[in-house]
Amino acid sequence: MRVTINRKAHFNAAHRLHNPAWSEEKNQAVFGKCNNPNYHGHNYELIVAVTGEIDPDTGYVMDVKILKDLIKQEIEIPFDHKNLNLDTEEFKSLNPTAENIVVVIWNKLRKHINQSLDLKVTLYETPRNFVEYSGA
Repeated sequence: MRVTINRKAHFNAAHRLHNPAWSEEKNQAVFGKCNNPNYHGHNYELIVAVTGEIDPDTGYVMDVKILKDLIKQEIEIPFDHKNLNLDTEEFKSLNPTAENIVVVIWNKLRKHINQSLDLKVTLYETPRNFVEYSGA
């Protein structure tokens, strides 16, 4: 029997959507207000879902405390109250769109979660705009 556990988390971060290979005019046309040279911020909401078989010894798919600590260490501490473009290695040369952020988060978590478990990350940039990634 496969069961999914979910853990919610959040972080606040600033970013600027910008392609340095493009002119300022093209960046403005494509990214609009998200291309503000002084950056802008979001209160990101994160849902991490782990799916797998229930361990007969523990009754867990994965210990939620371990998942909570992993999210805090790998995502919240490095990204919370940061400028993603300037303060993080992951986005020094990667445009910090919601799509790219969710893939980076998934990759950071995936290496710490047993490969027998499925991982899906949902990232809300706003209450109405969100992206999901499950590694495929």
